Amino acid sequence: MTPAPPRDTRTLATVAHTAFFLLLGASLARFLLHHPGEPRTPWIIALSITLALLYVLGPAVGPALGAAPTAPTAPTARRTRRTRRTRQTLWLGLIVATWVVLVVLAPSFAWCAVPLFFTALRTLPPRAAIVLVALLTGFVVIAQLKLAGSFDPNLLLAPPAVAALATAVFVHMERQAQAQRALIDDLIRTRRELAATERREGTLAERQRLSMEIHDTLAQNLSSQQMLLQAADRTWDTEPATARAHVRTATGIAARGLAEARRLVHDLAPAELADGTGLADALRALDAGPDIEVRFHLEGTPAALPGRVQSALLRIAQGALANVREHSGARTAALTLSFLGDQVVLDIADDGQGFHEPRVATAERGHGLPAMRARVRQLGGTLTIESTPGEGTVLSAAIPLEPTG
Repeated sequence: MTPAPPRDTRTLATVAHTAFFLLLGASLARFLLHHPGEPRTPWIIALSITLALLYVLGPAVGPALGAAPTAPTAPTARRTRRTRRTRQTLWLGLIVATWVVLVVLAPSFAWCAVPLFFTALRTLPPRAAIVLVALLTGFVVIAQLKLAGSFDPNLLLAPPAVAALATAVFVHMERQAQAQRALIDDLIRTRRELAATERREGTLAERQRLSMEIHDTLAQNLSSQQMLLQAADRTWDTEPATARAHVRTATGIAARGLAEARRLVHDLAPAELADGTGLADALRALDAGPDIEVRFHLEGTPAALPGRVQSALLRIAQGALANVREHSGARTAALTLSFLGDQVVLDIADDGQGFHEPRVATAERGHGLPAMRARVRQLGGTLTIESTPGEGTVLSAAIPLEPTG
């Protein structure tokens, strides 16, 4: 697809075309007025019509004056451009040859060369175009001196000055047009690269979100079910009632996991927060397995929380309880949700074995703690972990709240 030429270039093309036909008509009128009844008059008229027709046929052999060049994108396109360039050169050769014959018969047609300067500069390569302009200018000088009948310094200097001015104007505009096209190409390329980068970042962010959602819901539910079913298997013969209780609990977890999976597919809120359930009630309903007692405390005056804040805190609590169950060896865990006016804080404390601080980095190799940090960071909050060997662990997530009113 050929891009539209710049507005200035189109204006120059219109002016050049109009000037050519005006000069051609004026030259023919001058000849007819000054040389009535000349035997060469039919030839002059025929050559003038031929020159006009050839000029009109210019767009049919390739881009007209003012059309923007296109960059080849394939071998076929390059061959097409070469063929078009050959046709343009032949067309320009016919134009110049016809004009030369006209000038030989009637020197008054010499000034028609000025619009031809622009046609040559647009059609030919720069060096060839400048050589042709110089030859045309020399021919104009000779014709004008012949027409004057005597030596005139103006006729010797004016045509080269006009040719130099026309060439300089065209070269300047062409360079501006090329710079503009290069700038547009850079902007288009930059926009495409930016769009591709945004798509990649969006894809990575969505993958991270899904990995956190799966870890905090489906993976934890499956882990809980595995532990419950293993406990049921161990007590099936000796304590059938306890085993059946474990199976029922695992069935309930499986039902919640199925609901989570369906909601995850539709990117809805956590199942625990569905049907208008508040964050406090959802946290109160959490458990960490049959061997760990989970207690919930609410401090401060509850405030309405954005849905994404509620989802993030619930997922953090689920992930923390999963870590308590799998790594701490704790017997109890305490969840404390505190509303402090300008922020909401969730603390998860356990009485497990704890660990030295360097173990935090090791623990973060999985998905649990990195997912929690990512959730809190996305909301502009902070996540801190305090642990001492033999004295348990406290995980605290603080998220700032926008002021109301």
